[in-house]
Amino acid sequence: MLNIKELLDKVKASPYREIVIPAPHTGVVEFADLKKGDTVRGRSGDFNEKPGTLLAHLTREKNKKIIQAPEKGEIESVRTELEGQFVEAGEPLVTLKHYLTRKEVIELILQEALYLFRAPERAKYYFVPEVDQKLKVSGKRSVKVVEGMELMIVSRMKRETPLVYSGPEGIIYSVYFGRGDNVDEGEPLIGICPEDQLTVIQDVVARIQSEWEEMA
Repeated sequence: MLNIKELLDKVKASPYREIVIPAPHTGVVEFADLKKGDTVRGRSGDFNEKPGTLLAHLTREKNKKIIQAPEKGEIESVRTELEGQFVEAGEPLVTLKHYLTRKEVIELILQEALYLFRAPERAKYYFVPEVDQKLKVSGKRSVKVVEGMELMIVSRMKRETPLVYSGPEGIIYSVYFGRGDNVDEGEPLIGICPEDQLTVIQDVVARIQSEWEEMA
């Protein structure tokens, strides 16, 4: 059985993830006036209309484009030795330390605690009508799944085939795709929670929501 307390302690000990921002294309790089420890913000606003903090400019064929912080965080390192140099696409330029939000911590814990039923191929996925209706009317945790149950429809190249569930018995706790989304092979479709673990997981989620302190 998963030791959720141990996992939560591990997240608390290292409550961030590193984000490496590469050059999106070739060009000459000019960095903004940033140094290790500076805080930056990602795009924000109801429609992501507010730009993230400027990290650098990349000039190609006299066309200067900006590189912005994708998420809120702290500057971990800047490749200042590349200032004024021509760089290839994909060259790492800036590394951010992004402190996990309450929502991200919950998702991280859930992805470890739940059984993840993954996409067998890149395609669009839809729940079969009976399951879809129950999810809409009664919510995710109203659907119990068992081995061999016809659960979804796989839609690819104008071809639709049924997808049978394989995995432990339980209830649908999380859904990781939206109707009509293309899901890559290996990406999780749903997270399944054994019924006898539901209370434990709900308690952990409630605890994170009340105790986790987000960075300003």
